[in-house]
Amino acid sequence: MKPRSFQTVAALAVLSIAFHCADGGNPAPVETVPAAPVIAPDYSEIVIPPNIAPLNFSIREPGTRYRVLIEAGDGSRIDLQTAGPEIRIPVKPWKRMLSRNRRKEMRVRVDVRSAAGKWVRYAPIRNFIAEEEIDSHLAYRLIEPQFRYWKRMGIYQRNLESFDERCILENGMTDGNCMNCHSFCNNSPDRMLFHMRTGDAAGTMLVSGRRAVKVNTNTAFNKPGAYPSWHPSGRLIAFSVNKLTQFFHGSGEIRDVLDWASDLILYHVASNTVSSHQSIADLDRMETFPAWSADGRFLYFCSAPKIEAFKSKEGYVAFENIRYCLINIGYDIEKDAWGERETVLSSEETGLSVVMPRPSPDGRFLLFCMAKYGSFPVYRPDSDLYLMDLRSGEIRKPDINSDRADTFHSWSKNGRWFVFSSKRIDGLCARPYFCHVDTAGHVSKPFVMPQKDPSFYRTFLKTYNVPELMDGPVTVRWHDLVSAAYDNGRGLNAKLDPRVNVDRTTGATPKAEAIGHATEE
Repeated sequence: MKPRSFQTVAALAVLSIAFHCADGGNPAPVETVPAAPVIAPDYSEIVIPPNIAPLNFSIREPGTRYRVLIEAGDGSRIDLQTAGPEIRIPVKPWKRMLSRNRRKEMRVRVDVRSAAGKWVRYAPIRNFIAEEEIDSHLAYRLIEPQFRYWKRMGIYQRNLESFDERCILENGMTDGNCMNCHSFCNNSPDRMLFHMRTGDAAGTMLVSGRRAVKVNTNTAFNKPGAYPSWHPSGRLIAFSVNKLTQFFHGSGEIRDVLDWASDLILYHVASNTVSSHQSIADLDRMETFPAWSADGRFLYFCSAPKIEAFKSKEGYVAFENIRYCLINIGYDIEKDAWGERETVLSSEETGLSVVMPRPSPDGRFLLFCMAKYGSFPVYRPDSDLYLMDLRSGEIRKPDINSDRADTFHSWSKNGRWFVFSSKRIDGLCARPYFCHVDTAGHVSKPFVMPQKDPSFYRTFLKTYNVPELMDGPVTVRWHDLVSAAYDNGRGLNAKLDPRVNVDRTTGATPKAEAIGHATEE
């Protein structure tokens, strides 16, 4: 059974209840209206994971008293009454309702009493409870959304089955340095990496269970990498090596980022070796955003002509013309052999820049961003998400995008859910949104990560950066991470594969300066 389309759900039968008890116990007339109530966050007509925390909300209809009745297919009911518009759903009955009603509809009925004592009953909000669970945890970085130099940040994990949020590491523990690019192998919290930049703690932190080691991936060919992608085997990690500069516009979204040069490298975990190949580090191209296919046989990445192709005689870079294509290339991990590059989606065909490809873990779909130009869509309000069917090659623009930046997406382990970062609420702070994808590629309406306080997002002024789903909590302790970061005697300096031609680097070298906060959000 597939989740039903909300456009095809049969019309609600007229409710027979004509009266509601007032506070004094006397029956009060109820007026029914055909429209559903306005609630925030908008948890209406969505597909819900059967293991998600309560979707607490505020009723945006004026009144002096509120009643909410939540019902599901097996007859389960949660009845709430409150003097205020904020609805906080009790956890235990919510979890029982979801677990017993997979693949069934959930209805939320709202009654509101006016100042004159008159009750209004709104049409019910209809949602659908999915069969498939979402990964239990989400990792993200919290950082101020301003364009000033960063000051305080941290990487956190949230239990999506509750409201528990815990710190993985805060930069107050590491002399206020930058930390970013957290990534997980096959959605496992036991195989993790993230970067720390600037200061004595700088390096790539590799985590295996509760053990952490710092790796310096800087070699004669490359400076430390970014935008990591784990090979499904866990034996390799693909990185891009970028030379980034942040700049500003006079109006609109004033921040922007220019990538002057970029290559791809591979880090071989067991041998602590960096390798590369002219197919992924072309002197005439810029390569970025690597992403392994689900079976590890192909590497997807984004590619554009080298920066010189966009320079005028006066040295001005026509940044608005830089557009990336989507490329894939075969790779045999056992033979360490590369195939031929193939253009999957050309920027000439789309007229847009293709970035951030993320194949689904079941090998069925590819989710990616397209924007008017460039490789930093988080600063592009026109950035939208697209879904490619890897069997047919069909590309869809699902009805989940907004007029703000929609970016930084990741898949659940079962390939039925994805999370993405969106600035749709206020245009400034990015929030994590979730969508369900069925086997036919139908994408449900996105909903924002639930919070205990229904009004949380109205006052929380940090941005959620790089949301990554994982199937459990990170267990390494923060003090073990700090210890590994500062114990350079235990750290590893990566070796360069002698087959790599150092002279073929595009300029994204150890000497190339990169502005740290250019990759902050």
